[in-house]
Amino acid sequence: MSIVVNLDVMLAKRKMSSNELAAKIGITPANLSILKTGKAKAVRFSTLEAICKELDCQPGDILEFVEE
Repeated sequence: MSIVVNLDVMLAKRKMSSNELAAKIGITPANLSILKTGKAKAVRFSTLEAICKELDCQPGDILEFVEE
């Protein structure tokens, strides 16, 4: 069982770069990259809220549960 992060898909749909999103939500591009690649162990609700607000999406558009 794993959680898949579809942040790159949402960025492409919104035609926004990772660096642009990182600047808008106030985190470093490196930390956004860790989240985007699925290497993050956790994500703060405040960060998830900021991402959803900027990308005009729901948390379920970014995070997906996939059974292995």
